[in-house]
Amino acid sequence: MAGAPMIGSLKRSSRRLATLAIGAGMLGAASPAAAATITITVTDLRSDEGVVRACMTTMESVFPRCVRDPDSHRKVVRAGDTITIRFENVEPGDYAIALLHDENEDGKANRVLGMAPREGYGFSRDAPVRMAPPDWDDAVFSVGPASQNLTIKMRYFF
Repeated sequence: MAGAPMIGSLKRSSRRLATLAIGAGMLGAASPAAAATITITVTDLRSDEGVVRACMTTMESVFPRCVRDPDSHRKVVRAGDTITIRFENVEPGDYAIALLHDENEDGKANRVLGMAPREGYGFSRDAPVRMAPPDWDDAVFSVGPASQNLTIKMRYFF
C-alpha cells in the first residue's frame, strides 16, 4: 500500500488537468457574434419581366453601388408581383440595401438621356430619391443578432 497515496495524487492531478483542458477548450471555442437573417419583401414591381438585383453593404463609400464591396451580400431573383429576398449569416453592423429591377437583364441600371433611371429601384428604409441616389444616412439600418424583416417599395421614374 506504499504506492496508494501516489495513485490518489495522480488521479487528482488527472482530474485537474481534464477540468483545465475542458475549460480551455470552451474558451477557445467561444462562438462568434450571432449572425442574423435579413428578409426583404419587395413590393410594387411594375412587371414580372427580368430580375431584381439586391446588394447589401456596410461600406458607405460605395453605396449604392455596393457591388464594389467584395464583402457585400448580393442576390438576384426573378421578378414577380411581390418577391422575397433573404440574406443569411449577416454579421452585426450598419448596412444599407440597394435594389434594381433589371427588366432587360443586362446587369446595369439603364437610364433615360444618361440621367433618370429607366428601370425600377429601391433602398432600405425606403430612402428618398431626389435628383440623385439617397444618402447613406437615409438608407442605413443596424443589424444585431436577431433576424429582421424589411419591406422595400420598388419605385420608377417612367
